[in-house]
Amino acid sequence: MHGTFGVRRHSIDGASTLINGIADFRFCTLLVVENVWQTACCIQEPSLSIIKNLSFEWLVGIRYTRAGKRSGRNSFISFISLISMAGIALGVAALIVVLSVMNGFQKEVRDRMLSVLSHIEIFEPQGALPDWQNTAREAFTNKEVLGAAPYVDAQAMMTRDETLRGVAVRGVLPDQEPKVSDVASQVKWGSLNDLRGGEFNIVLGNELARSMNAQLGDKVTMIAPQGQVTPAGVIPRLKQFTVVGIFDSGHFEYDSTLAFIHIDDAMKMFKLGAPSGLRLKIEDMQRAPQVALDLSRTLSGDVLIRDWSRQNRNWFAAVQTEKRMMFIILTLIIAVAAFNLVSTLVMTVTDKQADIAILRTLGASPGSIMKIFMIQGALVGLAGTAIGVGGGVLIASNIDVIVPFIERLLHVQFLPKDIYLISSLPSDLRWPDVWTIGGVAVVLAFLATIYPSWWAARVKPAEALRYE
Repeated sequence: MHGTFGVRRHSIDGASTLINGIADFRFCTLLVVENVWQTACCIQEPSLSIIKNLSFEWLVGIRYTRAGKRSGRNSFISFISLISMAGIALGVAALIVVLSVMNGFQKEVRDRMLSVLSHIEIFEPQGALPDWQNTAREAFTNKEVLGAAPYVDAQAMMTRDETLRGVAVRGVLPDQEPKVSDVASQVKWGSLNDLRGGEFNIVLGNELARSMNAQLGDKVTMIAPQGQVTPAGVIPRLKQFTVVGIFDSGHFEYDSTLAFIHIDDAMKMFKLGAPSGLRLKIEDMQRAPQVALDLSRTLSGDVLIRDWSRQNRNWFAAVQTEKRMMFIILTLIIAVAAFNLVSTLVMTVTDKQADIAILRTLGASPGSIMKIFMIQGALVGLAGTAIGVGGGVLIASNIDVIVPFIERLLHVQFLPKDIYLISSLPSDLRWPDVWTIGGVAVVLAFLATIYPSWWAARVKPAEALRYE
């Protein structure tokens, strides 16, 4: 009898434990269902049709991205998710702004260079092009060539009072030069048309004129490197020029070293029998290398052809290398922020092990559990990327207003004109760069969700509910 009572007692205890377990199971199940229902109820009425079409993985994943109301730990996990989102947003915005500024810097300097330089130069190895008119006619057979003008390039010393400067002298035809450059429109004082053969007039860059304290009507003395042989020895060849114009290209290097004179005066000054070469302007400057290659096949004579990209190859190569390195460095910042999602998801998985066990017991597959947490991490990454793209585009599009405001506020100048080629911070927003940056950020955020989601899918229901 006592043994029978013991068996009954043991059976009663087992049944009680089973009933309590079932009660806990039902309570936890109700919590999961309640979470899903609250997520659906938070959506506005027009979106209910969309919610109905979502799988339970999406509903639970969306729910886990928001802070819970019962647990301060849930709020902390949501705060960590917010920090990860902000990190991704800041990294994306910084990368968009930096690349836009570098693109703008490259475009601004290139355009200012080409306002003084030409798209293509044609010259002979001997340093003179006697029959430049015939070469120009042959060049115009190419439909992409818009203008041609002869030129003389030389180096000289220029002095006024006690000031001595080295200058790059360019001899031009004032009526032909506007066809290949914008120098005529950049003359702020005087006129390029005041250069007349035999009058020995000169047009100076504004920084060169300022350093020599020269104004319109002043005299400057040019010293040619080729001296005159006399019985007394070699003496330098000097000639006085009258300043009839001052130009401002916005490019410090050219404004401080370049001087224009008439091509006839240049040939006399430097003892040349013909112009140094021919300068061409084409329709699309980006096609200059291809057009130069086409001209090399069609032009007669022993001529050399050089396009603008070769003239400044080192500078453009350096800028391109800097752009690639900045992209890599700032992408690492995005990667650090994206992989903060790992810690967020690990904390979420640890906190939601009971929910995972219940979902598994109800029939959810490991793939569904993995999908829930990948959706959670992907949503955080997408939100951060969207915020970063919006902020980066907004800043990059208005940097010409933002930077001057900061300079006035802090009384500083970020780009001193006497140090840098330009004095203002330009921006050239390119949408292919924006899409690339956004895509990289989303991919990194997605990769960061793989391991925590895989770990969640391996949770065993019995072990997870043991201490619940």
